[in-house]
Amino acid sequence: MKTTMFTVVIAVAGAASAYAAAPTFSKDVAPILYKNCTNCHRPGEIAPMSLLTYADARPWARSIATRVGNNTMPPWHADPSHGEFLNDRRMSAGEKDTILAWIREGAPEGDPKDLPPLPKYAEGWMIGRPDVVLAMQEDYPIPASGTVAYQYFEVPTNFTEDKWIQAFDVRPGNRSVVHHVIVYARNPNEPERPREEPAAGKPRQTPPFTFAEGMEIPAGQTGGKELPPDQRKPLGPNDRPQPKGIAALVGGYVPGNSSRVYTPGTATRLPAGWSLVFQIHYTTTGKATTDRTAIGLTFAKEKPKTELHSVVLANGSLHIPAGEANARVDAEMTINRDITVWSILPHTHVRGKRWSYDAIYPDGRTETLLAVPNYDFEWQTDYVYRQPIKLPTGTKIHATAWYDNSPANKSNPDPTKDVWWGDQTWEEMMFTGITVSIDPAPAPATPVQ
Repeated sequence: MKTTMFTVVIAVAGAASAYAAAPTFSKDVAPILYKNCTNCHRPGEIAPMSLLTYADARPWARSIATRVGNNTMPPWHADPSHGEFLNDRRMSAGEKDTILAWIREGAPEGDPKDLPPLPKYAEGWMIGRPDVVLAMQEDYPIPASGTVAYQYFEVPTNFTEDKWIQAFDVRPGNRSVVHHVIVYARNPNEPERPREEPAAGKPRQTPPFTFAEGMEIPAGQTGGKELPPDQRKPLGPNDRPQPKGIAALVGGYVPGNSSRVYTPGTATRLPAGWSLVFQIHYTTTGKATTDRTAIGLTFAKEKPKTELHSVVLANGSLHIPAGEANARVDAEMTINRDITVWSILPHTHVRGKRWSYDAIYPDGRTETLLAVPNYDFEWQTDYVYRQPIKLPTGTKIHATAWYDNSPANKSNPDPTKDVWWGDQTWEEMMFTGITVSIDPAPAPATPVQ
């Protein structure tokens, strides 16, 4: 009888100990969510629900378990075998185990006194309170149905001195209709000039990058040559055409990615007096509405040590056959100056399924810079290197994208049709944005006396 009683006491004590060890929201889960999730999962942001409080998170416990368990949340698609990234959203194995154990034990709240302080966010912004906000100068009307061509909206800055952009955040006025935004800089006071030929006897300056032949974007498409006047589509009453002289990239918004904070000591330059041009791709939703998109900018306090530039590597000649489940498209460029690569952003439309980027060095050695085995159109990431990559003159960057144009792709608009390059999501792109800096030329050798 005493042995049985002793066993029961131990069993009860063990159960109590297990219960006491069960993770709680306040003590164990909230710190993980604040670190990994609430930048998006908070009121007014892109996620469908807030996870800031227990009352917010508890109704979604089962969904959280599913998404954390199958690694679809937090969203991250790069292969960890190639590169380490500052913006890696993945949870550690321990963090995932804690969340799953919390849900398995009934998702208890715990003692609210154990809650860490709520993270501080600037309302409406991912980068904190920006130094300046520049918005479109109109509420642009989007129709209920039909295809809307890319629209361009010029926004004056009125800056009287050069600005060094340390961070940007593009905020659609109406996320339901804004597919993507690219913000460019333009000098409104300088007319577009024809390309100048070098003076007689003076060698042509080698550009920093040379692109492989046969990758040109088709005429009439964004980024391609203009069509002859008699082949251009007439402008409608609400068309805002592209102004001449668009130059440097300032920032952008794509599904899952709207902001960037540059590494301290680096920034992009916005010259005095230049304006911004918002290129916006709208999609209709069945209801007429309007949009007024804005960009928030934070400036470096002093001129940075390193100026960043954006380079586009694209293959506009892509052709994806109907029904093809594993179509491959390649693009390549050669580096003509020593550079440093800071980040790589892959972009396709809904048929894109994976990416790979290789550096082919002058000595023939090949290194994989980035692999994205499960590309997701809804979560397009600018992969920012923890340690930027130095690439010497003569290196080639080779990009490869694979596409699923088969009926097995549930997002495929029409697997019975061949696909070519085009602006709209039922067409395709093979586009990469690469953030680089041009390394200083080595100092000339001092002659030996």
